[in-house]
Amino acid sequence: MTVNVLLIACGALGREIVELTRLNNWDHFKIQCLPAELHNRPEKIPAAVRAEIEDKREDYDHIFVAYADCGTGGSLDTVLAEYGIDRLPGAHCYEFFAGSTAFNALADTEPGTFYLTDFLTRHFGRLVRTGLGLDKHPELMPQYFGNYKRLVYLAQSDSPDLAAKAEQHADYLGLDYERVYTGLGNVGHEFSEKVIQWQN
Repeated sequence: MTVNVLLIACGALGREIVELTRLNNWDHFKIQCLPAELHNRPEKIPAAVRAEIEDKREDYDHIFVAYADCGTGGSLDTVLAEYGIDRLPGAHCYEFFAGSTAFNALADTEPGTFYLTDFLTRHFGRLVRTGLGLDKHPELMPQYFGNYKRLVYLAQSDSPDLAAKAEQHADYLGLDYERVYTGLGNVGHEFSEKVIQWQN
């Protein structure tokens, strides 16, 4: 049985979610991405997600939210509980890309770690340099990154170009660099379980 599903997704995950739906022939999924800039204003995420749910819920059999908690302090879960809607597991996208066990091991090894994904590596200038005002006020660097020791690039792809960019970003921030390949396996597993549930 085919069901119509709306995925309300963080814009930072758009490319990966489109790739997952393509690889799995999930052509009954409609993807609606919210602005990735909400990463810098997580308090606005619950209201933005609620607005999409209210606008679209009559048009779909199921809605799934492709966000983790993402710094909302549980407020996103409060909204989703009102509608009986699930989201991706974990505190943030780094955890569900890497998987909880692997991410916790990384965090335990070096708590002062700044993480990048493919998306954040591509858009580092807009979201970090400009988004945090470092382009105009480089003196703010110690306030933002003074307690970090390491940058870990959680790579969803095997792109040498992205790996090189991530290492450049680590140099810019003055952090040690490490690349960890995650692929899309963990996120794909979460979606696959939901697809089976919806079809039953």
